[in-house]
Amino acid sequence: MSISLSTEAVNKVIDGKATAEVVLQEVKAEVDQFKQQGIQPCLAVILVGFDPASQVYVRNKVQKAEQVGIRSLEFRMDADTSTETLLAKIKELNEDASVNGILVQLPLPKHIDENTVLQSVLAEKDVDGFHSENVGGLSQGRDVLVPCTPKGCLRLLKDHLGDLSGLNAVVIGRSNIVGKPMANLLLHENCTVTIVHSKTQNIQDICKQADILVAAIGRPQMINADYVKENAVVIDVGINRIEQHGKTRLVGDVDYDSVYPIASAITPVPGGVGPMTIAYLMKNTLHATHIQHGH
Repeated sequence: MSISLSTEAVNKVIDGKATAEVVLQEVKAEVDQFKQQGIQPCLAVILVGFDPASQVYVRNKVQKAEQVGIRSLEFRMDADTSTETLLAKIKELNEDASVNGILVQLPLPKHIDENTVLQSVLAEKDVDGFHSENVGGLSQGRDVLVPCTPKGCLRLLKDHLGDLSGLNAVVIGRSNIVGKPMANLLLHENCTVTIVHSKTQNIQDICKQADILVAAIGRPQMINADYVKENAVVIDVGINRIEQHGKTRLVGDVDYDSVYPIASAITPVPGGVGPMTIAYLMKNTLHATHIQHGH
């Protein structure tokens, strides 16, 4: 017997995969416009070491770049590469006018000074949005390169809700990669924003006031129905691998089954925020290309 989902049920699940395809089509059209001007957007990705997850991420990024017509350069370096050798490669790419975006895949081996490396990428080529110039620019509301995951989350929210002005937003987690930039983006959309974290008291009570709840805490299925207000929109940034019945599967930071009946909309894991991150890496590469050509 086939099961057909109601329109309401389909609309309740925020399909990041479908939205990411729309974003990639937007990118492809813009790449074509650049090419007509004799400009070939280019993304350079550096991978240090042989972390299996990082290898998968890099492969996916390179494939998406090729899909939308962005030239991709891939540099793989041994796990024992020194900070100095890595910085020399970044300097070379900084000085190469044909390279528009530079991404250093994290995490780096422990002996490499991560902060020094991230600061060494030119701010206008920093497609991850981690350079302090971009971090500061985001907090000031300037048009800078912003981390891809929160940018993708905001797109999902705006596509689903439209104007976010006046809504209560709670961000669970205060990381530099997601939590803090997500809060800044929501502030720029005129939300009332609260960040909660491991030291927050009465965390459930605060979360229950949220019209928008963004979970980015890195704990599998921590956010259950007790955290969620009726008809809240829930964005689950978490990607956690858990073992169940002798097999491993991916779950988010949200206990999807318990939250789904309460939320007005929710992102699944996988298929929610994940695809948006890579789509917005491509968007950021174009943004960087615009910046470098004075657009």
